[in-house]
Amino acid sequence: MRRLIHLPLYASLAVLAACGTVGPDYRVPEEAAIQRPAAAAPFASADEPALRGEPLPPHWWRLYRDASLDALVGKAFAANTDLRVAAANLARARAVQQEAAGAADPVIGATGAPAYGRASAAAKGLPQPLADGYSHDAGISVSYQLDLFGKIRRGVEAAGADSAAAEAALDLARVTVAADTARAYVDACGARHQLDVARRSVELQQRFVEMTGRRIRAGRGTALDEARARAQLEQLRAAIPPLLAQGRTARFRLAALTGRAPAEMADSEIACTAVPRLAQPVPVGDGAALLRRRPDLRGAERSLAAATARIGVATSELYPSVSLGLSAGSSGALDRLGAGNALRWSLGPLVSWTLPTRAGHARVAEAESATAAALARFDGLVLNALRETETAMTVYARELDRNAALRAAQEQSALAARQSHRLYEAGKIDFLAVLDADRTLAAGDSALAASDAQVAADQVALFLALGGGWEQPGG
Repeated sequence: MRRLIHLPLYASLAVLAACGTVGPDYRVPEEAAIQRPAAAAPFASADEPALRGEPLPPHWWRLYRDASLDALVGKAFAANTDLRVAAANLARARAVQQEAAGAADPVIGATGAPAYGRASAAAKGLPQPLADGYSHDAGISVSYQLDLFGKIRRGVEAAGADSAAAEAALDLARVTVAADTARAYVDACGARHQLDVARRSVELQQRFVEMTGRRIRAGRGTALDEARARAQLEQLRAAIPPLLAQGRTARFRLAALTGRAPAEMADSEIACTAVPRLAQPVPVGDGAALLRRRPDLRGAERSLAAATARIGVATSELYPSVSLGLSAGSSGALDRLGAGNALRWSLGPLVSWTLPTRAGHARVAEAESATAAALARFDGLVLNALRETETAMTVYARELDRNAALRAAQEQSALAARQSHRLYEAGKIDFLAVLDADRTLAAGDSALAASDAQVAADQVALFLALGGGWEQPGG
């Protein structure tokens, strides 16, 4: 007889022993793009003289040795609104993770219901009405859900991966903010540099116009010469307004990136007279370091882990849910509160199970499809990261080549312009030859200044593709 009483307990233990965590255990799939040896290989474009295979430093903008740029990036890290949004999203994800973990905690409840009234005599089989009086019902309850099939464990696993993905999103926001701030600063400095070049060209052309006027008054030129010189002067002046607008818009971007209104941005914060430029090759590392460093890849991998865990959550819904409960309390007349004959208690399991339906199996299939989509997205981001980096290195290296050619051309144009002016003064060449030499020099100066700005912009684009700048922000 004693064995018969314990038979349900033995059966329950056998069921518990047979249970486990359902759904696949996560690992990065072997077929994932990040597992390919070619993804971790040295970059195909890293043999350029402007690049080197050394690791990318955490604070790449400090390579420019520009205190103004360092200060602006620090202000952006402290006050940028995108970073505030990402930080709030991370806090929310961590709260959701704590909520998911809390599902494994016992649930404790307490009730208390004093009342005055009359119980139904008929319900108790009595012919006469019962007297009015005070009654009570008070108690506590404790319930604990047995995670037999791993629903809670998979939920915690998914929430933890979501939290890690949110942390990666915050790091990605730091990368973007650092690059956007550096790019806006480069644009502001580039506009100022190009503006200086344009103004020098205008000044030189203004002197040439004055010289032409003196020659006409001396009987050595014509009104046509002066008209052509003035036309060239106005064309050079026309290049100034767009550069002024470019510099102001870059300043406005810096204000927004650092969490301020445009009027709060001081001119002294952009203390550059030339475009920032590295004096040494850019450190790029290799593919393996890139894949470890880029936060968007880390976030995509964690999203894949979360999607995989949710397959287990959906699968566990197909199985029974078992909770253990304990309740104790006191019920009866108010003057019997706590009396032995008013006490009550109960202990036992609560088993609930909805037989699997097509909807339940469809939810599992939905979770599996979401995991397949997360893997495809992860693969796409890996391949895109490698493409972006290789492209940025190639574009930067070729712009350096173009810049060198433009610089050589500008030097020759400057030499030709000086020689043409001397020959014109000596009366050995006509006005059109001088005008053409000056026009070529002005175009060369402008193209070189624009290329200097583009080189700096391409450097920032390369640093952005490399994914650095999130480590120890502002440190």
